[in-house]
Amino acid sequence: MASITIDLSDSQFQKLERLATAHGIATDVLLKASLEDWLSLQEDDFEKAADYVLAKNAELYRRLA
Repeated sequence: MASITIDLSDSQFQKLERLATAHGIATDVLLKASLEDWLSLQEDDFEKAADYVLAKNAELYRRLA
C-alpha cells in the first residue's frame, strides 16, 4: 500500500479533528473515506460526460464508420 504526506494548516487540522470526532472515527479513516468518495465522483462525472458526447454524436460516428 502506498502512503502520502500532506501539510495542513493548524486550523485545517483542527477542523479535520473536530469532524472526525463528531463522527466517532479516526482522522486518517475520515480522510481515506473522503478521498475515496471524491475519486468515485470524479470517475462518475467523466463517465457521464463521455456518455453524453457519445450519444450526442452517435449519428456522426455512425456515418464516419
